[in-house]
Amino acid sequence: MSDRNGPVILVDGSSFLFRAFHALPPLNAPDGTPTGAIHGVVNMLLKMRREADPSHMAVVFDAPGKTFRDDIYPDYKAHRPPLPDDLRVQIEPVHVLVRALGFPLLCVEGVEADDVIGTLMHEARENGEEVIVATADKDFAQLVAPGVTLVNTMSNKTTDVAAVEEKYGIGPEQFIDFLALVGDKVDNIPGVPGCGPKTATKWINQYGSLDEIIRHAEEIKGKVGQSLRDALDFLPTSRELVTIRTDCELPVTLGELVIEPADVQNGLALADRYGLNSLRRWFGEQGLAEGDAVGDTAVETAERPEVDYRTITDMAALDEWIERIQAAPRVAFDTETDALEPMQNRVVGLSFAVDPHEAIYVPLVHVDAHGERVEPQLDRDQVLARLKPWLEDDRPTKILQNAKFDM
Repeated sequence: MSDRNGPVILVDGSSFLFRAFHALPPLNAPDGTPTGAIHGVVNMLLKMRREADPSHMAVVFDAPGKTFRDDIYPDYKAHRPPLPDDLRVQIEPVHVLVRALGFPLLCVEGVEADDVIGTLMHEARENGEEVIVATADKDFAQLVAPGVTLVNTMSNKTTDVAAVEEKYGIGPEQFIDFLALVGDKVDNIPGVPGCGPKTATKWINQYGSLDEIIRHAEEIKGKVGQSLRDALDFLPTSRELVTIRTDCELPVTLGELVIEPADVQNGLALADRYGLNSLRRWFGEQGLAEGDAVGDTAVETAERPEVDYRTITDMAALDEWIERIQAAPRVAFDTETDALEPMQNRVVGLSFAVDPHEAIYVPLVHVDAHGERVEPQLDRDQVLARLKPWLEDDRPTKILQNAKFDM
């Protein structure tokens, strides 16, 4: 194993790729390539690198093609819409960037990223290693145990055994049965119609397990009891579909998943290509963005203006910016919406700029691929209430692009 004393970090790359794409405002590289998801994943990886000194690490993505779950249930994920083109073109650049940063990357055909992570976690625990799973996917709650913690770097939330018990009212070892009962609309896993989280928790606490619930199905009254009996034949399949495997055949062992030195020249070239200022700053922090290590790249980028682009998720920080906005003679202002139809969309975020190269984005109601609210975000009503006096004041100049749509 490694001579480092830190934990094993297993990153659910697919989860963060999707959630970054849906949560962050559209960003583009100088050549117009969409980069919102790229920014999100790279910033997450740099955060993990700064805050932890892992003994071993892997960034895991879903491989293209079918998995064993499709063989079990041909309608698995059948209702998922096609991958958005703006996301599809970011997958390969993310993979290239992960490798350029020296992180081991895994894509294993026939299984999902969850199963690869579950298998590596199992190996790490067998070796007595502490494990951190970086993910925004609730399904990983089934893997939580002493020494296994989930970290959502987008919301800064940590999930341990106590957190699972507090949120769901059951232990991690019962979470598979919980998922089988409630099902998953996004993955097209039926579950028991009408059985929500509260009912599933009640049944599990009353009977102890899915097997016992099935055994006592005749005792459960009402419409949901009949729905349970109607679903009895499929429930074992639901349980199999939601279970994260821990016994996959992998092309590497945990001991091989060591962070390598970053490919500096390639990394800096990628930072320039995709406009990744945070990555360039990271190379500078490491003492890698000076002198001969970067060749001509440092000279080419030395004349770039300093920029300050921030996402505001703290009300105090927003209040400071509102003071600046109210005092500024002119402000560039834009809305981010979840659709292009003026009468059907929702405002999910706001952006403001008071000076060249300085701007903020305020996320309000972004959701992930599962339709769940992404945190951290500010409360939309509170934000709009604070901005109302400025919005209604026609004296300061407001600069908008496609203003008719925004209004």
